[in-house]
Amino acid sequence: MIRDPAERGRALAAFAEAVIPRLWADLESSGMLPAATVEARWEWTGFALYACVRGLVAAGGFNRETAAAIDALHAQVLEGWAAEDLEALDSRRARLAARYAEYGSIGQDGGAAGAATVARRLGDACARHLLAHSAELPVSAEALGELIGSMHEALAEGAAEAVRLAT
Repeated sequence: MIRDPAERGRALAAFAEAVIPRLWADLESSGMLPAATVEARWEWTGFALYACVRGLVAAGGFNRETAAAIDALHAQVLEGWAAEDLEALDSRRARLAARYAEYGSIGQDGGAAGAATVARRLGDACARHLLAHSAELPVSAEALGELIGSMHEALAEGAAEAVRLAT
């Protein structure tokens, strides 16, 4: 694992930058989403970033070093967003904070018993947000939630492994 927490966060940001768009493309091509919108893509991006944060915590525990790595991850992501569209930065940051609060609450619900269903509950929450941007539903919200929940877990595990293996 990279010793310097800030460098660890930046490395995970590079991982996220490479993987999140590919997973979005896979999700789009699955036929389970309605016509994708910019808003839906931002919902996915926030959800996927939350998975990366979960991976960081899984790899290093929750401590000061992990908090510093999370800060560096977000600084790198926000820098990219600012370069892409400075006017939208504040609204993107606010949406990300709101989604993190929601997803964090879901992750904490149910204690140890809830841990077995957290991926599914997170997937259901993201599916609701994705489907809120379209009137056409090619599949049920339940089916989409199941798929997205499993993608979230795979991304969190991949992020944790990427952090553990990075040197």
